[in-house]
Amino acid sequence: MKPKISAVVLTLNEERNLAKALRSVQRWVDDIVVVDMNSEDNTAGVAKSFGARVFAYPRVGFVEPAREFAMCKATGEWIINLDADEIAPHALSRRLLEVAEGNLADVCAIPRLNYFSGAPLYHSGWSPDQDIQMRFFRNGYLEFSPSIHTLPKPVRHARVLTLKSESSHYIVHFNYLDSEHFLQKLNRYTSIEAEQARERGTKSSLGGFIIPSLKEFVVRYIIRQGFRDGWRGFYYSALMGTYRMAINAKLRELEGGCQGSSCSRRYDEIAEGYLSEYEPNKQEALCRDQS
Repeated sequence: MKPKISAVVLTLNEERNLAKALRSVQRWVDDIVVVDMNSEDNTAGVAKSFGARVFAYPRVGFVEPAREFAMCKATGEWIINLDADEIAPHALSRRLLEVAEGNLADVCAIPRLNYFSGAPLYHSGWSPDQDIQMRFFRNGYLEFSPSIHTLPKPVRHARVLTLKSESSHYIVHFNYLDSEHFLQKLNRYTSIEAEQARERGTKSSLGGFIIPSLKEFVVRYIIRQGFRDGWRGFYYSALMGTYRMAINAKLRELEGGCQGSSCSRRYDEIAEGYLSEYEPNKQEALCRDQS
């Protein structure tokens, strides 16, 4: 008997991407669940046009807190978890059906083919064989964390099958359109990571500012051969180094109490000190003192 399969997608203003993700699963899954974090575009309408069951979740800036909620809404014995900017190629769907129908595993670890600035990266620490994620699993066989960029873990005794990227057995990930898109995400994600680091008791330091950034670049560009990805490999490796640097810089700002609105209030106070010199009473007192 064919097992029931649910596709789960989390969304936030994904009207442009969502249809491609859902087209890649609609013919072989039995249930589509979309958990939307208060999109301001027609994301929910696109989801419903594919017969998806749509659930709302508060917008928190990143997807991890909503994942466990989303998994609870899935009714299938098996779940494929996709992002809105990902698609599952036909060859991958055939392989996943074989796994589910043949009881070959409880969790499938799937490679991802990641695109950056219009082309895939085959090195840089982001190749299909370097970015493998547990995305297809029996319902209840993965444990999810609410921390940003934390990967789920299989439950004890789960049978894990790692797929090979040959024959298109990978998820296609259209992640960053260009460097501007990367920097937009960097700004949002590093703020969250800095806040979570402070909550864990992590302290900023000059070493934490420089060393992780250099290490990130060296590992991606040299050790993981990002130079073989041409200019994209260089800029992606450098941007990831900048990502590490930004986390430490924002953590230091949090420790110093000077970030965003708190600095704005401080600037207001400083400005008032200068502008108060224009007040008539102070100006008159100044003239009297000089006469």
